[in-house]
Amino acid sequence: MVLYVLYLIGIAAFAASGVLAAHQARLDPFGGLVLAFAAAISGGTLRDLILDRHPLYWTHDWVLLTVIAATAVATMALLRHRRLPHRSLMTVDAVGLSVVTVIGARAAADVGATPLAVIMLAVLTGVTGEVVRDLLCGQFPPLLLREDIYATAAAAGAGVYLLLRWAGAAPTPTTIAAAATVFAIRMTALHFDLHFPRLAARGTATPPPPEPPAAS
Repeated sequence: MVLYVLYLIGIAAFAASGVLAAHQARLDPFGGLVLAFAAAISGGTLRDLILDRHPLYWTHDWVLLTVIAATAVATMALLRHRRLPHRSLMTVDAVGLSVVTVIGARAAADVGATPLAVIMLAVLTGVTGEVVRDLLCGQFPPLLLREDIYATAAAAGAGVYLLLRWAGAAPTPTTIAAAATVFAIRMTALHFDLHFPRLAARGTATPPPPEPPAAS
């Protein structure tokens, strides 16, 4: 039950991030709803397809779909009355990334995937929603393909999950500790503006990354 509640929190965070991205891109409410669902369920859908799990997890979970819709509507209502901080999108995205990544690691480990496959599936589960969200908003390259510390944070959290699971820790503390690792790494990178070096030869000028659309 605790793990399911954590999963709903992560899904709700991704849904809110979809609406915030739609708001920054000046989309209409329907666009905000589409991005909320795309950001929330894309990663888990890809995970289930790779693991050949049918039916897809969200097709028979009305609570999850209700949480996504309610979060989207509530976020849109909030944005009509107040301006959120500039980094609000990054913060809620970090919450979603941390929880959904670890749930992906757990799903892969439960079917006996190898450690490397667990980490890969965990990262894919965590980052796919962000990629789909950014592409639908017209942001290219998406956050994942820039020099931001994003997928690396997800991989680190998946590694912590595997280590604690191998050590025999209980499922709930293992999930919480691994998710906290992802969140801490991502927020530390945001706070201190940490980035990976770009792929460019020394002395070669590289154009700056595209600026995200200004919030209305």
